[in-house]
Amino acid sequence: MILWGPPGVGKTTLARLMADAFGLPFVTISAVLAGVKDIRETVEAAKAHMQATGEPTVVFVDEVHRFNKAQQDAFLPHVESGLFIFIGATTENPSFEVNNALLSRATVYTLEALSPDDMKQLLERGLKLAYPDLKVTPEAAELFASLADGDARRLLNALEVSAEMAAARNVSEIDAEFLKKSIPAAQRRFDKGGDFFYDQISALHKSVRGSDPDAALYWLCRMLDGGCDPRYICRRVMRMAVEDIGLADPRGTQLALEAAEIYERLGSPEGELAIAQAVVYLAVAAKSNSVEVAYNEVRRFVKQDRTRPVPLYLRNAPTKLMSKLGYGDGYRYAHDEPGAFAAGEIYLPEGLEGMRWYKPNPRGLEIKIGEKLERLKEMNEAAWAEGKGRKRKT
Repeated sequence: MILWGPPGVGKTTLARLMADAFGLPFVTISAVLAGVKDIRETVEAAKAHMQATGEPTVVFVDEVHRFNKAQQDAFLPHVESGLFIFIGATTENPSFEVNNALLSRATVYTLEALSPDDMKQLLERGLKLAYPDLKVTPEAAELFASLADGDARRLLNALEVSAEMAAARNVSEIDAEFLKKSIPAAQRRFDKGGDFFYDQISALHKSVRGSDPDAALYWLCRMLDGGCDPRYICRRVMRMAVEDIGLADPRGTQLALEAAEIYERLGSPEGELAIAQAVVYLAVAAKSNSVEVAYNEVRRFVKQDRTRPVPLYLRNAPTKLMSKLGYGDGYRYAHDEPGAFAAGEIYLPEGLEGMRWYKPNPRGLEIKIGEKLERLKEMNEAAWAEGKGRKRKT
């Protein structure tokens, strides 16, 4: 099995409890420190135990995602033969970090971060077992739970540090004020590259797309509180501007660029306010993904289409030879036409006349863009009906 969950939720403890429940030997391998040699030694020990007792060995691999493909593959024959009862623990998504061959032979169990009530219960047990004469006020218990952020190991470490400081100062009761002095502020869970990282940036992006400025600010602050590089957030905010706001409000792209520049000049924490301003603006701005949709459709079309030549009248003629060959013949300079629009002119290659990929959404500035394109379309059709402009081929 694979136990997947954040740090301090009891993955190792669960594995030990299972081994104890069945009375089986328990071997721990740390993927951070171990190599193929350690795996071989574990195999030999498990074989000796199997020959002596007929029982398998519970092999617990901590941080299994740190093993490379060859190291993970080394477990496969022994998992299939029944020599091992394999339990892997990981804080990363097994779908991406564990080999398919090993993953297909395991059941994945997802463990959630411990709740504040779980944290308080753990605190009470820790006090009873290790510090029976020490008291903790309800406010301090709440703060303990908050600082631990769902991580039992972090809570017990905080209790140990604060209890030792209380003993050194002859303090019999830990209140919130004493705890704040003894424990530095802990950062929220954020792993700068793993699931929490991508989950939170996804939540920020979707909050902006969903026009919820409060949720967008919340996820922005969560990421900053967790230690995310504000420059990375700036890059993602620029992407949001062009992907989800687009031409419905081009000012959004400008604000995103300005936020990045302001942050570079001011740094933290002052520059983070500019990022927040951009995030809120994008969240409340009119939304359009019409440019992205059109761009992706044209890219797909170009990829599967043949190479179409540029029409002669659209080519430049910098030499006499090119002029003789007809380059530029019949091209109409738009600025010399009424309204700077050459009605009836065609700019796509032959065979693609009339294709329309860009379709403005009826929101924000794109309402006016759509209206203008409709007017230009009507002018083109009128010119063609009158026999003016470039003749379209059917």
